[in-house]
Amino acid sequence: AGDGIRTHEHLRDWTLNPKKTSRLAVCWLFRSTVWFLSTPFLRPGGREMKRVFKSEVWSSKTIDDFEPALSLYKKSLERSGLKPSTIESYVWRVGVFLKFAQSDKPSVSVFDDYQKHLFEKGLSLSGINNSLFAVKRFYRMLGQEVAFEFVKPHDSIPFYFTEEDVANIFHACSNVKHRAMLETLFYGCLRATELCELDVEDIDLDAQTLRLRETKRGDRNDIANINSICTNTLRRYLKVRPEMTIRGRRPLFFSDYGLRWTHKTLYATFMSIKKKAGVIRPGGVHVFSRHSPATIMISKGADIRVVQKILRHNSIQTTVRYAHVSNKTQREAHERFS
Repeated sequence: AGDGIRTHEHLRDWTLNPKKTSRLAVCWLFRSTVWFLSTPFLRPGGREMKRVFKSEVWSSKTIDDFEPALSLYKKSLERSGLKPSTIESYVWRVGVFLKFAQSDKPSVSVFDDYQKHLFEKGLSLSGINNSLFAVKRFYRMLGQEVAFEFVKPHDSIPFYFTEEDVANIFHACSNVKHRAMLETLFYGCLRATELCELDVEDIDLDAQTLRLRETKRGDRNDIANINSICTNTLRRYLKVRPEMTIRGRRPLFFSDYGLRWTHKTLYATFMSIKKKAGVIRPGGVHVFSRHSPATIMISKGADIRVVQKILRHNSIQTTVRYAHVSNKTQREAHERFS
């Protein structure tokens, strides 16, 4: 009885107090609205409304939703004899496109919209070309032909990280595996796929060298040099690295799920560490491991042909693209040698 009296008095207090009554009404209206939107099937025409909410708000398709189409695309690429790293890159790029199109059978007009979208995002010209090539092959698999004008990349390198940026990125690595991966990338001037394909047997810590299996040319192995900083970090990592064999090989780096690292997972990890480091300059893994060390070496006076050998370029013209040192560095060099 006492509880009933207290409850009655409580309700009377809410009724007689205008401010409390207003708050109660707003709260009730909010909860009713949430319930109404979350259960559209309970009212007339609700099934159609539920379909609209599902398609436009609640379940925008992700890349995983297009797995069947991407699986067929991957098989078609494998039959064409492309390198595994190229296949992985193309499948990922087409997945991003299908997410943009929200369909596994996009029209040709969507391709035109996607071209504009890539340019508006300010991506590198080579990245745009690669994405459009990948999407073009996907349309061809569907029996359609699309055309685009190949964009010739500029000779200059648009982005690079400074020495301070690089130091901050290293400092942001609390995980010894991630630190070892980034140092191997940077000091070895490796491409993303070259790092992902490294096995334990490919590293020689005494000679401070790496044997590269998956090179850009694909028809030869290469040797990359690393320094004592990198070898010391690799030794620390190898002491705690669990033994792992994948498809008869012992990958130097593998994920927590027991899989070999891919370009996609490496990029995501790097961007997370870069954000943690507070580095705001644009650029991903390639900028970090290729553009940046080349720019830093040249700015410190390294011979262009030495840099060519370190980057494993076939042509000196490719290496010359990195000779975009700052005006300050050029003035210092002029004053030192004039």
